[in-house]
Amino acid sequence: MLNGYKHVLVPVDGSKEAEAALYKAAAVAQRNKGRVDVLNVINTTNYGYSLGVVDGSVITQIVNDELTYLKDLVNKIKDKTGIEDIHIHARFGSPREVITYEFPRDHQTDLIMMGATGKGRLYRMLEGSVTGYVNSHAGCDVIIVRTDMKNTPIK
Repeated sequence: MLNGYKHVLVPVDGSKEAEAALYKAAAVAQRNKGRVDVLNVINTTNYGYSLGVVDGSVITQIVNDELTYLKDLVNKIKDKTGIEDIHIHARFGSPREVITYEFPRDHQTDLIMMGATGKGRLYRMLEGSVTGYVNSHAGCDVIIVRTDMKNTPIK
């Protein structure tokens, strides 16, 4: 079933579910001689509402923190799985829009693998689930990961 996918997108947010999705995506990409794109979307609506006007140093720190997190995560995945064709991306915007439409269009994504739930519980209560939106609206296949590599439910 997962034999044809070459361009796998994994949106990450620091949750255990997202990390499990990344391990599974690495396995799919290795089997298919494909690549994994690891994406963190910095939700600009969060900063617009809660911080008011944000100066450049705050934005720079946010980006640096996210890139450090992504590099550490990708290095851990490379060490544990041996995958080499894995790329880091950080974007500003609405996670729904970037994950569902913008990134897949720009990178020819043919599969999105993502965790069932993320860290943004308040956002999910107010706006609805990003995972649910992506699953309903993406133009490519979506796999929602609920278990780790041993198929044990993630807690």
